[in-house]
Amino acid sequence: MALFSSDPKTRAQRKAEAKALKAKARMEAKLEAKRHRKSERARRRDERKFRAKELKDQRKTAKVAGKAQSKAAKADAKATAAKAKAASDAKPFSPVSVRRYLTVARLVAPVVVPIAYRGAVAARGQITNLQARRAGVAPEVLRQFSGHGATLSARLSTTRAAVARVAGKDSSADAQEFVTAMTGRLDNLSVAVDAAEAMPPAQRRAAHQSIESELAAIDADVLARLGVRA
Repeated sequence: MALFSSDPKTRAQRKAEAKALKAKARMEAKLEAKRHRKSERARRRDERKFRAKELKDQRKTAKVAGKAQSKAAKADAKATAAKAKAASDAKPFSPVSVRRYLTVARLVAPVVVPIAYRGAVAARGQITNLQARRAGVAPEVLRQFSGHGATLSARLSTTRAAVARVAGKDSSADAQEFVTAMTGRLDNLSVAVDAAEAMPPAQRRAAHQSIESELAAIDADVLARLGVRA
């Protein structure tokens, strides 16, 4: 009895079975690869669809957000413009304020203007009286002159009247000579007062001081001629 069987039919069967197994394995591998490719294609297709939907949703969201931002920006701009207009209208000299002031002014003008005018006239009268007292002249004389040298002009006019009284009081040659001399000096001072009006403030003040000194000396001489002691 042999230890190993050498039956040819058994070997052939095993060979056929091995071949069949290999063929089956190849077929299964081929089918598996086919299924894998199909599955991969489906996965990529689904991924493209998902990505396309995602992009569409993003564009839609961005569009909605853009509209909301634009609407908010317009609202902010409108609010800012309204605040700026309100702030501008609140300024004292804005067009709206000016129109408002003019409207109020037209309403109150018939009442306020006469009162203000009378007040201004009264105030000017008081100022003129005070200046006249300080200058030693009558208020009605001071009102005849204007400018920076008004008080000096009023004093010159008053002094001229005093010189005229000297001429009326004393008809002597000496008195007439005095009147002529004083009249010439007063004429020169009147010219100096007029010239000082066009001078710069500092020079005008210096000129006025010189005129006042000269006028004070003339007043003293005239009072002495009239017999009035200072």
